[in-house]
Amino acid sequence: MQKSISNGIIGICADSFGSTLTSVRSEKSGYEFLWQPDPDIWNGQSPILFPVIGGLLNGECEIDGKSYKIIRHGIARHREFELVGADGNSLEFVQTESEGTLESFPFSYELRVKFLINGNSLTVTHTVKNTDRRPMPFGIGAHPAFKCERGDSIVFEKNEHAYCERIGGDSLLNGERDLILDGENTIKITEHLFDKDVMIFEGLESRYVTLKKERLKKSVKFFFGGCEYFSVWAKPDAPFVCLEPWCGINDSHEKNESFYTKRGNITLLPDQSFSFEWRAEFNEDV
Repeated sequence: MQKSISNGIIGICADSFGSTLTSVRSEKSGYEFLWQPDPDIWNGQSPILFPVIGGLLNGECEIDGKSYKIIRHGIARHREFELVGADGNSLEFVQTESEGTLESFPFSYELRVKFLINGNSLTVTHTVKNTDRRPMPFGIGAHPAFKCERGDSIVFEKNEHAYCERIGGDSLLNGERDLILDGENTIKITEHLFDKDVMIFEGLESRYVTLKKERLKKSVKFFFGGCEYFSVWAKPDAPFVCLEPWCGINDSHEKNESFYTKRGNITLLPDQSFSFEWRAEFNEDV
């Protein structure tokens, strides 16, 4: 089920399957900021990553002495959410565990996703609640894709001395670290920028980046808040870029450890909740 809202400045649409954002449109010009799926390039748009980000070593993790298989980027994006709130400015969806999810992630949980529009901005808030009777470890992240083209730029809030971590074809960290910004703040989108797949940054001083669409004179100012990791990804030379706040990270090729102590994971006690949000401002004629 798809649901749309508009405030006369921007309009958005979200799908209850995966609580996926499917459109961010300027009501002034009709311009679509969000990537629209293309089976020849990438069918995704804005998947929610829960309870894992990226891949697990051998596709599995250990929880309380037992091995569980969890697919890449987790279970939430492949399941329905229930629409529990809708008005002129917001949509809210919720997902809880099922018999199927308990087979791969043995916890009761509540995952809420709220979309709020205000002026030319969209805020997306993700809230995880542990409804189980024991501590629950997890990772969670966002993966929105915005239209772009060669020559556009990703400009960080501050000059950064930033290395990125790399993954291999198995979606695991491969130990490579590349210097991307050396006292600079701009990444130019080129034909070969993503030949080595995703760029995973940790410990950035910047709290936002601006996707500057040079030819079209439009921009997306993207705030990724307090997330520990911020990743930038696209298919090589594809006309989109994903700006991804992550609370968690891919496994490496080292021996699996307990999911409770996995790098980047969050652990909630029973009845505890955790929230993170990203916010984007959509500008034209800049």
